Amino acid sequence: MPKEVLGVKAPEKECNDKNCPFHGTIKVHGRVIIGTVKSAKPRKTVTVEITKKVFIKKYERYANKTIRLYAHNPDCISAQEGDLVKIAETRPISKTKNFVVLQVIKKNEGVKE
Repeated sequence: MPKEVLGVKAPEKECNDKNCPFHGTIKVHGRVIIGTVKSAKPRKTVTVEITKKVFIKKYERYANKTIRLYAHNPDCISAQEGDLVKIAETRPISKTKNFVVLQVIKKNEGVKE
């Protein structure tokens, strides 16, 4: 069991997930992205939203571009809606999931009703 993946220490909680970067067999490589969890409704999946500034040459202005990525959410990490998370690229886990959650950077304090 690796103690650290890309500078992130393994969580205290154990899990039996084969797609967990700390307790499973999946390897991470490539891009590391920080974003906000917009949805955690699918089982073991979170939708992460990233906002970038993009320059539009025609209008000589910047515009905000939003990207949504699906990431695997292991049981030992269990990110919730509104959390700020760090995700890393991995091999395709399903048709749309190519990322895995490494760490919850900041928990959402607001209670959703």
